[in-house]
Amino acid sequence: MDELSPKLQNQIAQFQQLQQQLQAVLTQKFQMEAQLREIERTLEELGKATDDIPIYKSVGSLLIKAKDKESVVKEIQEDKETLEIRVKTLDRQEKTLRERYQTLQDQISKALGAKQETAG
Repeated sequence: MDELSPKLQNQIAQFQQLQQQLQAVLTQKFQMEAQLREIERTLEELGKATDDIPIYKSVGSLLIKAKDKESVVKEIQEDKETLEIRVKTLDRQEKTLRERYQTLQDQISKALGAKQETAG
């Protein structure tokens, strides 16, 4: 790496940092998508439940009987909307990072290719 120009060394460092950022965004997105699937299954089951069945919700480490089914459904739908917004934000971040990643990868490959031509 000593024979590489400072500019190329910097680009490689940025490239590695982008890889880490992209991985972090993808991990968050994966986790939130899993939470969304869980919420959708919960809403589906609540839709099947009759109004006379007691519904409990988790509050911290406790399960508390809910006032009524509608209030729980509304709360869960709000959580779902929030998660959907977060996933869309992560999608945009992922797209931006992938574009920067590709651009930097192309620049590094070009620079390394030019370096090999001069060395050869």
